Amino acid sequence: MTFAEKVIAFNKQLEFNGPLPPGIRIMNPFRENPQVNVIMEQFYLKYYNDDQKRHLVLGINPGRFGGGVTGIPFTDSKRLKEICKIDYHGKETHEPSSVFVYDVIAAFGGATEFYKNIYINSMCPLGFTSINGGGKETNYNYYDSKELQSAVHDFMIDNIEKQISIGNDAGTCFCFGTGKNEAFLKKLNDEKGFFKNIIALEHPRFIMQYKAKSKQQYIDKYIAAFQSVL
Repeated sequence: MTFAEKVIAFNKQLEFNGPLPPGIRIMNPFRENPQVNVIMEQFYLKYYNDDQKRHLVLGINPGRFGGGVTGIPFTDSKRLKEICKIDYHGKETHEPSSVFVYDVIAAFGGATEFYKNIYINSMCPLGFTSINGGGKETNYNYYDSKELQSAVHDFMIDNIEKQISIGNDAGTCFCFGTGKNEAFLKKLNDEKGFFKNIIALEHPRFIMQYKAKSKQQYIDKYIAAFQSVL
């Protein structure tokens, strides 16, 4: 099987049936939206249909307007259509994190060159949502409550192991998030020995929300980090 075929199989088997804290919903785009499987198959066959090893990037968990819609981490519908040239039918989505990641991809040399070297996914490959006080559904992170973190602990370990087995280099892993995500990944890594080294980078959402004026500096930092292992 090629790298692409392994990713496609991995995505299609994703399912979490364990108990969740009250008010938290699992978000599984591969089971909820038939279009997502078509999109992600096209994407991975376009960029990953070979036997080359990649370097793994682990984010937090998919958001509603990026991977939750397209099935591709940090890729909203706009970037999917305009940059990846893959059809999408439905409500247009815009995710600031996706904007930043694709600015990094452009600086790296474009999608083909970037994805030839890098594979992005998440600590938890499925997302979560909650209902706020106004009745609006919002993104929820696996570490936002100890109860949720405990509930998906074994699920995350299993899926990190599966993502390494797809064909990712276990030497250096990149972590999107220099706070709780980095701390939890390093804790798991100390226990399980997944990777020899972890390089943490500020999360794209944090950069776009709080450091937008310094965005180019962070793009340069990302590029330098990726190139350091290539």
